[in-house]
Order: sequence, then C-alpha cells, then structure tokens
Amino acid sequence: MPKTQQKKKAKPQPKPKARKPPTRERVAKPVSSPLVPRGKLERAKMPAHAPKPVRPAAPPSQDEGKYVYCIIKSEKPLAFGALGIGGEPAHVQTVNYQNLAAVVSSTSLVVQDPTRDNVLAHQRVNETVMQQHTVIPMSFGTVFKTDEDIIELLRSAYEAFNDVLNKMEDKFEFGLKVLWDRDQIVREIEEEDEDIRRLKGEISSQKGSTYFARMQYGRLIDVALQARSERYVAEIFEALRDVSVASRSNKPIGDRMIMNAAFLVARDTEEAFDARVKEIGSRYDKLTFKYTGPWPPYNFVNIRLKLERAQ
Repeated sequence: MPKTQQKKKAKPQPKPKARKPPTRERVAKPVSSPLVPRGKLERAKMPAHAPKPVRPAAPPSQDEGKYVYCIIKSEKPLAFGALGIGGEPAHVQTVNYQNLAAVVSSTSLVVQDPTRDNVLAHQRVNETVMQQHTVIPMSFGTVFKTDEDIIELLRSAYEAFNDVLNKMEDKFEFGLKVLWDRDQIVREIEEEDEDIRRLKGEISSQKGSTYFARMQYGRLIDVALQARSERYVAEIFEALRDVSVASRSNKPIGDRMIMNAAFLVARDTEEAFDARVKEIGSRYDKLTFKYTGPWPPYNFVNIRLKLERAQ
C-alpha cells in the first residue's frame, strides 16, 4: 500500500496510525454497486450480468472479424450484453462447438491497440463471464476472420480446451506483489550485522582512499539484501501453500519489488486465502503488499493455438 510523505509544518505532527492490512485492489473500472468490505480487506464485486437470449446477428461486412475473449463450456448459445471492445461497447455472445463456446464480439479486422479502454473492456468481459463459468482467457488482441475459423479452433484444440477447463473448474487467480523500502532494510541490516556495521564505521573515519572498503561494504550489503529477500519470499509462499492450489513466481518489477506472484485459488477456499493474506500483511510491518483479484487464470493456462489468427 503506498506510503504518503507528510510535509513539515509548524503545528504538531499527528500520532502515527496503526498499520492497515493488505487491501485487495482492482485494475478494472469501478462498478456502480458499492464496495462490500469483508473485515478490513475490501473486496470489489464484479457486475452481475446474466446471460441473455441471443439476438440474430447482422450480416458481417468483408472487413469485420471476431474478437475472442475466452473459452468456456456451454452447449447453448449465450449472450452477455454490450460489454465488448469498441467505441460503442460491442455485443458479446458465443460461438459454439459441441460443449465448448468461444466468447466473442464483432470487430474490425485490424490489430487492436492495447489502450486503457480496450484492455479494460477485455478484462470486463472475462470477469463478467467468469461469474458463472470457468474460463480459459485468451490473450489480448486475439481476432479471427469468421465464426467458421473459431469453430475450427474449438474443434482442433477440443481435447486440450476440455482438459484445461476441467482442471480450472471453480478456480480463480489472485495476484500478490510485495515491496520494501530498500534504504530502511539496509539500515536494519547495518544495525544487526556487526561486520557491516564495523566496516561502515571504518569508511566514515578513514581519511585516505575508501574505494576498496566501499566495494566490500557494497558486496556485503547486496548479499544480505538478497538473503533477506529470499527468506521473506519463501516464508510468504509457504504461508499461502495450504490455502492455494498452485502458485507462480514472476519477475519482480523495479528495485522496490521483491515478490511478484500469482496464486490459483479454489472458490471454496477464497475466504481462507483472503484471511491468510491479511494475517501475513500484519506480520511483516516493513513490507508493502499489493493484492488483486479474482482474475481468470492467466498465469496458469498455456495452450498453443494451432489455427492461424487473422492478420
């Protein structure tokens, strides 16, 4: 959670506030219904869009394609309303093959720019669909020329899609990023490590060149930071092991981030996962936690498409 800096003023400083537990954040647009807190861990609810009867589609133009958001199980055609990518939100419905369905909307046969509005529309459709269906999310910008091309995709990867949907049934992804204040941790290491503390004192008191001493100090600090970071990350993963189905560690972004992870969580253990993240956040008072979800299982699905997408 971001820490704000207070400007120096003449009036007395307010008393420090108690540390708040991690708050689950959402990247999507705010919904019209109010947020419903669970304890102190806020949870943004997704809009409830029940499937609607499919309306007859207008004849496609030669320059029109089909944008694919995700794959679900459904033997019947479904419609989800005007949620899709486009200046005017496109109507979202399914293209079906046996018990599989691709969730699609009509779009121009052009490369979709990953603008904020487009990315949010892509997420909005997947989040709406996943309320009532297990989804295999497609990557942003997946476009096919015709419904027949999409049916061929579902046919050619039928077994793979069914296998993944069975494995992902009633499971969501949650993201957890952990950051620290490097300077604060360095000061803590200097206080705890006698060798580093002594070396820093020698550098401060030395009158001549301190190049080699500073190099040694820098190496010792880097080793200590790496060891502490690895210890924190290992402890957090271990603490969340029994409330998650699987986890994935991604590369941290920037100097402050020490952990960038995704967790696959079953629907019936979601509250337990929430509570555990909250407990971990209160335990590590020098770390900042950024917690998001639920999402479709982006980090846990890897299906290579055999059908060439529209160029």
